[in-house]
Amino acid sequence: MAEETVAEKTIAPTDRQLASARAFVAAHGKSAKAVVENIGRIGARVVLVGADGALGDVVVPSPATGDALVEAVESLEAAEWDPATVNAVKIGSAHRRKMAGR
Repeated sequence: MAEETVAEKTIAPTDRQLASARAFVAAHGKSAKAVVENIGRIGARVVLVGADGALGDVVVPSPATGDALVEAVESLEAAEWDPATVNAVKIGSAHRRKMAGR
């Protein structure tokens, strides 16, 4: 039997990861979309899009953990980067400056 890699193994999301996602949902409209993105060896990034268009994220050890996080958080809907999700994002000037760096 082949050894299971971290990317294939479902590791339950931590209390901190769950709390972070729940706090985002509560702060940004009581519902949100979540896109799970594989970021290689480091794991996965769960990109959160609030009902108000705000962006947030939670980094987890694997895409399977990201899926488990989405399922565990009430009012968090699994999504893809389809036109509806992309158009829901509202990027303000403060966020643009933060992402641009120095």
